[in-house]
Amino acid sequence: MEPIRSFNDLTAHLQSQKKRKRIAVVCAKDPNTEYAIARALEEGIAEFIMIGDSAILDKYPTLKQYPKYVKAIHIENPDEAAKEAVRIARQGEADIIMKGIINTDNLLHAILDKEKGLLPKGKILTHLSVVQIPTYNKLLFFSDAAVIPRPTLQQRIEMIWYAIDTCHHFGIEQPRIALIHFTEKVSAKFPNSLDYVNIVELAEAGEFGNTIIDGPLDVRTACEEASADIKGIVSPINGQADVLIFPNIESGNTFYKSVSLFANAEMAGLLQGPLCPVILPSRSDSGLSKYNSIAMACLTSN
Repeated sequence: MEPIRSFNDLTAHLQSQKKRKRIAVVCAKDPNTEYAIARALEEGIAEFIMIGDSAILDKYPTLKQYPKYVKAIHIENPDEAAKEAVRIARQGEADIIMKGIINTDNLLHAILDKEKGLLPKGKILTHLSVVQIPTYNKLLFFSDAAVIPRPTLQQRIEMIWYAIDTCHHFGIEQPRIALIHFTEKVSAKFPNSLDYVNIVELAEAGEFGNTIIDGPLDVRTACEEASADIKGIVSPINGQADVLIFPNIESGNTFYKSVSLFANAEMAGLLQGPLCPVILPSRSDSGLSKYNSIAMACLTSN
């Protein structure tokens, strides 16, 4: 499989598979979600179970064009709608869950339910984003911008494993993973940089398989070879990072918002860890971003 280097490539690859993935959408009530669903229907990559107030479908005429691929389950209470989506996914009747206009905490409460939820025991919940920046020559993954405030060493290791698995779905056989800091120096003042040393040692010992991991690096040296050359930094990442692992949620979220606002970047993102992909967009995300997330989920679902 050739690496998928853009969101257009992603859609084309999914269309070549000629299979629609089943997506349970919880409380879809906004135009951007309607756009994302309508486009996924038009592109032929997904079908939808709309869980919430079924009257909302009357306001979405585009969805009525695909009666074979859209059905509704009428549940007005958002918490009950979230539970129903999780139940459907657990029973194998949906491949993916997507958040509409429902509070994130309400949806996560259903997903994290210890008896009826979707997170297997021992797994961590984290968020992996992918961005297409016009000035970068390929898709760039990064974690975590939405869930884990201050990752522990073990959580960082799990985040890396999730990223590696997703990269493989995108046809990236040897992911280059940069451990991000504001400097390339290791210091006890910044415990995350000490974690990075341990992770690099594990990678060099073959713990992560056919993967290149280095850090600490800043974003520029991770993604621009010339910057590393100017600083005299020799790194196997070589300015061609596929994945950025951020030290904390503040830095990851700031990167997420900055590139989308100032760099005209296209975005997508998923929760990692549950039994099926969970699309957890921000309420302010564009319709295109939500569509890209649908496409990413369709690629990575079993």
